[in-house]
Amino acid sequence: MGRSIILPEGKSKNVAFPVVVSGPSGVGKTCLCRGVLADCDDVAYSVSATTRNRRDNEVNGRDYHFVEPDRFRAMAQAGELLEWAEVHGDLYGTPRHSVLPFLAQGKLVIMDLDVQGGLSMRKVFPGGVFVFVVPPSFEILEERLRTRRTESEDALETRLRNAREEMKFRKHYDYMVVNDDLDDALSRLKSIIAAEKCSMQRLFPCDGEGVA
Repeated sequence: MGRSIILPEGKSKNVAFPVVVSGPSGVGKTCLCRGVLADCDDVAYSVSATTRNRRDNEVNGRDYHFVEPDRFRAMAQAGELLEWAEVHGDLYGTPRHSVLPFLAQGKLVIMDLDVQGGLSMRKVFPGGVFVFVVPPSFEILEERLRTRRTESEDALETRLRNAREEMKFRKHYDYMVVNDDLDDALSRLKSIIAAEKCSMQRLFPCDGEGVA
């Protein structure tokens, strides 16, 4: 998926925009984002900051920037975060340095964000691409969460209750992808990105957008 577009004047133009992927916990957002990264060399991944505990299979700086609550609040107060929110009792946010430099280089930036983060990012980048991932059913979602074995029973029940509420916000997104099969869902997500890169509105925008 090349990013350089040749305009009629003979000049090239990089089409760069954020792709926000949201959905309930356990729906497969991270796997889909990683799949896009593996197949598309013009896409960067936005690593979020969080105060939650690191899981055994996670690497600091790759999966998340794991920080103490005081450090997180200092980042938010200093304007280092594009957006932040409390989710499931922990703080999550998007560092500016994980998004803006890549967009400036002409890369797309894919973000794995919860619903609160996704809606907040819509205000920062109203022209971004917002994709909501849903499970085939809540029964399958519960099975996936239990298979992860990363939460206590109480935490699991909280995530399932929140998932039903989060599903109500899918109407605020541009696209919906049902993750019934990971390969099929990944193909649909990549097709959405490919189509958006060919958008005339992106190739010939009337005015700019973004943050300073």
